[in-house]
Amino acid sequence: MTETPRKDLPGRLLRLLSLLQSRREWSGAELAERLGVTDRTLRRDVSRLRALDYPVEGVTGTAGGYRLVSGRNLPPLLLDDDEAIAVALGLVTAADGSVAGIEDSSARALAKLEQVLPARLRPRLAALSDAAVAVRHGDVPRVAPDVLAVIAACRRDRRLLSFDYRNRADEAGARRVEPHHLVTLRGRWYLIAWDTGRADWRTFRADRIERPTPAHARFEPRELPVPDPAAYLTRVLAGASYRYTARMTVRLPAGAVRAGLFAAIRGEIEDRGTEGCAIRLSADSADLVVQYIAAIAALGAAFTLDAPPEIADRVRELGRRLTGPPTSFS
Repeated sequence: MTETPRKDLPGRLLRLLSLLQSRREWSGAELAERLGVTDRTLRRDVSRLRALDYPVEGVTGTAGGYRLVSGRNLPPLLLDDDEAIAVALGLVTAADGSVAGIEDSSARALAKLEQVLPARLRPRLAALSDAAVAVRHGDVPRVAPDVLAVIAACRRDRRLLSFDYRNRADEAGARRVEPHHLVTLRGRWYLIAWDTGRADWRTFRADRIERPTPAHARFEPRELPVPDPAAYLTRVLAGASYRYTARMTVRLPAGAVRAGLFAAIRGEIEDRGTEGCAIRLSADSADLVVQYIAAIAALGAAFTLDAPPEIADRVRELGRRLTGPPTSFS
């Protein structure tokens, strides 16, 4: 085999690293063929990567092979143009306030990335930085980044996860789960997991998770009742019962109600054909339920409302204020 000259060594190492990052495991013969080198030269190149702190691990077997694993140190990261821009855009939009301390960390990481970007990519990054703005999620509880990191690592490694959890009533309890997905919705992070103690699927607010600890035991991933984790979370939250619940029937199709609202509501909408739809609204805040009712009523269709006194009284007061003389006009 005719090998590439030594002057091509840096490029060959980058190609080797790119191959190792693109797949979990490679045989030595495959890598040598891709790079156009002998097995001996491949072994030397692997040693060079290890000297640069890349944790390349040998794989035993008939032909032998290599894989890139987690290490103690952070070696240089190889990204193509699109990947570099994607990382930069993620850093620009990370400051939405949902993860504690992420703003400063993102700014520092972005500054480092800008220093090493090729000149051809800097105008694209500058344009993105100027155009992209993250809207902060007000008083949404923040999540510690190490909590998300532990959860994500357990999902990746298929390890059981133990943690202390405080529910809506502020009651603490120990949980042991098989983590399936992390989903963010309206600034809040949720963990979807199989709860081994309850033998069922559960969702957990990540900001209520304390002391997450990986277990040694592993698990085989299960299939969610629906294919999409985001759709599953939306369905679970819509069907949940909170402190205040109201029910409406509206003389509009369910699709027209969803299309007419400026944001998704926390509740279930059941289509009833020519009769319109039935809507169940539930939240821990009475004012929030009233806001949902007002938004639906503003669509202009006839409706009926079945609500507890705390909700009904607020709706009546809102109606009086809206139909009475204005206190000020400009």
